[in-house]
Amino acid sequence: MNILIIEDDLDAAEYLSKGLSESGYHVTHAADGEAGLSEAESKKYDVLIVDRMLPKLDGLAVISNLRAQRINTPALILSALDQVDERVKGLSAGGDDYLTKPYSFSELTARIQALVRRAKTEQDGNLLKVDGLLLDQLKRKVTRDGVNIHLQPREFRLLEYLMRNAGQIVTRKMLLENVWDYQFDPQTNLIDVQISRLRGKIDKEFDHSLLHTVRGAGYTLGARDE
Repeated sequence: MNILIIEDDLDAAEYLSKGLSESGYHVTHAADGEAGLSEAESKKYDVLIVDRMLPKLDGLAVISNLRAQRINTPALILSALDQVDERVKGLSAGGDDYLTKPYSFSELTARIQALVRRAKTEQDGNLLKVDGLLLDQLKRKVTRDGVNIHLQPREFRLLEYLMRNAGQIVTRKMLLENVWDYQFDPQTNLIDVQISRLRGKIDKEFDHSLLHTVRGAGYTLGARDE
């Protein structure tokens, strides 16, 4: 898998490149926005990791330029700017995810994997399937073992995100950013309530559970050995 890092802090870029290379990724580094844009335009990458504040061309401008050319390589924005409006700007510019510094390397790699799975799903079609659970994105329809499951719009969006990341731990922060668009305090019990309602609809009437809580970490969707 090929990853392009666009980062002007050489120490940060070296740390990131070393960690990703040791994880099995092929990494290329660009030290400013103009070099990063040229590299992303000329070669095919699976994921872009783009620093928010870059010399010569801002990180958001890099992504906006790529999107204007219909280059839709998944882009993860790294930034020390953690205000909600800055995150919204990043996503509105065409970023696919936004992670604030300092960050956990394990969370970074989890987000990279999620971006790659999401891109692959979009290429493969509009159906998501986990065990006997099937979600049709075009028809907005969910079934499990052939039984129709009626979901509210937010429940559908929550399930869609969980299915895109099936088998991986999804943190409350990831759900807050990707399903609720930063509109709520991360300490709210809203996520727990919605997870409980969703679990009641997709698991309650079936012989085994698919939606699991991972204590102290988040949630995961998928069949689990008892």
